[in-house]
Amino acid sequence: MASEFDVIRRYFQEATAARDDVILGIGDDCALLRIPPGQQLAVSMDTLVAGRHFVADANPTNLGHKALAVNLSDLAAMGATPAWVTLSLTLPAADTTWLTHFMQGFSALAATYQVQLIGGDTTRGPLSITVQAHGYVPPDQALRRAGARVGDNIYVSGTLGDAGLALAAQQGRYPLDAGARSSVQPHLDRPTPRVALGCALRQVAHAAIDISDGLGADLQHICTASGVVAQILAQHLPLSATVRAYIEQTQDWQLPVSAGDDYELLFTAARADEARIRQIARDLAVPVNCIGEITAAETMVMVLPDGTRCTPGAGYDHFADLAEVCQNMQPDT
Repeated sequence: MASEFDVIRRYFQEATAARDDVILGIGDDCALLRIPPGQQLAVSMDTLVAGRHFVADANPTNLGHKALAVNLSDLAAMGATPAWVTLSLTLPAADTTWLTHFMQGFSALAATYQVQLIGGDTTRGPLSITVQAHGYVPPDQALRRAGARVGDNIYVSGTLGDAGLALAAQQGRYPLDAGARSSVQPHLDRPTPRVALGCALRQVAHAAIDISDGLGADLQHICTASGVVAQILAQHLPLSATVRAYIEQTQDWQLPVSAGDDYELLFTAARADEARIRQIARDLAVPVNCIGEITAAETMVMVLPDGTRCTPGAGYDHFADLAEVCQNMQPDT
């Protein structure tokens, strides 16, 4: 059986390409890093727990990708350039096959964004994955949740609800044929962090966040931090053909605004900058759609295509009673 230090040497020591700004990486009590001159450090951390965020027998390659992707998505939401990550794994056993595939997914995504693994921890126990991502951003250019202004347009990248629908199918709550399942499953298993978009929006967006707990919940975070209110136009929500077919059958407009795991960027910007945002989207080949506006009303509202007004679902909360968040599509994956 491999020891803890065997695992570190075999799977983590050279799992990612070396960066010039890493003075000392894995192998000592701390990593030593050289932050680029004139930059501020951005740090984020997420934990994924078996039985809560993923099923225990989840594909480890996909899991390695997702564990890193959700952290890079946080950096993207701040307009930060990713640089370094740490990884802490709690493992039931030193399963060499599982570790090999997990690190394949993790390392491939790290290579895409030139991220170096610089340290972490391994311990024995129920399966749990914690990643801390570090990046940098020019002073006073970080995107924040606060800053949305009345009259701003609300934008979102990509499409909404695919991951939530894939989870519903996975849990047996909604049937999907093989073709439809294959179209939405990658959104749940291998999300794409919108790093380039976040960086491009530094001097355009007034406020930003990534969608992890659901559009409605995360938009409310922006509204609360900014002291404003939002109006969402359901007919403008960007939907894949599979999600649109689901809504046509069920009339469930809550799925694309309440389901978690989208990991798209949600941001506000002045109406006058719409052409600039469209150009950024074209240059990066990233779909970006305006889905509503920031208002001076009293409560957030979603206007359905028939004119009905409703409140967007609350999204996912780890500590809420599950009966109160039955519209949420994220728990117990």
